[in-house]
Amino acid sequence: MNYPAPCWLPGGHLQTIYPAKFINKPEVSYRRERWDTPDADFIDLDFVDGRKNLPFIVLFHGLEGSSNSHYARALMAHISGLGWSGAVVHFRGCSGELNRAPRFYHSGDAPEINWILQRLVPYARARGAGKFYATGVSLGANALLRWMGESQHQAEIVDAACAVSAPLDLAGGGGALSRGFNMIYTRVFLETLKPKCVAKLAQFPDLFNRDAMLQSRDLYAFDNIVTAPLHGYLNTEDYWQRASAKHVLKDITVPTLVLNARNDPFLPAKYLPSKASDKVTLEYPAHGGHVGFAVGTIPGKLNWLPQRMVRFLEGTAA
Repeated sequence: MNYPAPCWLPGGHLQTIYPAKFINKPEVSYRRERWDTPDADFIDLDFVDGRKNLPFIVLFHGLEGSSNSHYARALMAHISGLGWSGAVVHFRGCSGELNRAPRFYHSGDAPEINWILQRLVPYARARGAGKFYATGVSLGANALLRWMGESQHQAEIVDAACAVSAPLDLAGGGGALSRGFNMIYTRVFLETLKPKCVAKLAQFPDLFNRDAMLQSRDLYAFDNIVTAPLHGYLNTEDYWQRASAKHVLKDITVPTLVLNARNDPFLPAKYLPSKASDKVTLEYPAHGGHVGFAVGTIPGKLNWLPQRMVRFLEGTAA
């Protein structure tokens, strides 16, 4: 299922920005649940309720994403039309309310993915779900891949998985986002991350250096001050090295699609891994941008990506 890039939408930047900002997102009717976490915090999940005996699909969103992100609404609207059930899991602090614990979320958070899926899979089965599929986008895709690689056969509680636009090499991607036009994406991320950090310091005043955090101008500096030390890493280099999903692709035992466009500005093509386990399908189309994959004539549609994901997942269930 080759991605047909529209001739009117050239280049990785346009293919990234236009779908996220200018294509109308489909309407989705969500039902929200709040789950307490093992460390006395909470996460919010937005559910789509379908028919019994049909698949359930969970989505882990990207950096500063949510159930309202264009890719989340596109996928959940598509599976709702099929009668499937699903959920978008909000990482800590991404559902519109600041979380309680002295932490946020990060690209290598396999333990977080684990406890969520250990609860969500039986939850879905008890409500009549058939196959259970796990999907992730960008940061959420990397974290999902880390969980599958680290868990190996224990990850087979899910039947198949899709990882879209994962930053498989965090150092390569982080470096790319710190240069040239790509700084526009970094600024967008920091515009929402910094206010959350200020609010977090109101909860825990000595958690990190406020002035250094506010002065950070790229993800390297931000991760060095906030993300790495809050989540058990020595510094940015340690975080980017240990959390990269590229190291565990060979250990994955669940049928998995890894879909990255070669013109994704968040991860240059030279950093895309060429080897993985025989359960992993590495699919690297020439175009698509970062979680873009718009199709059709102007103004474009968002339906190619959910169709590709579902086609892969259904193929593994045959």
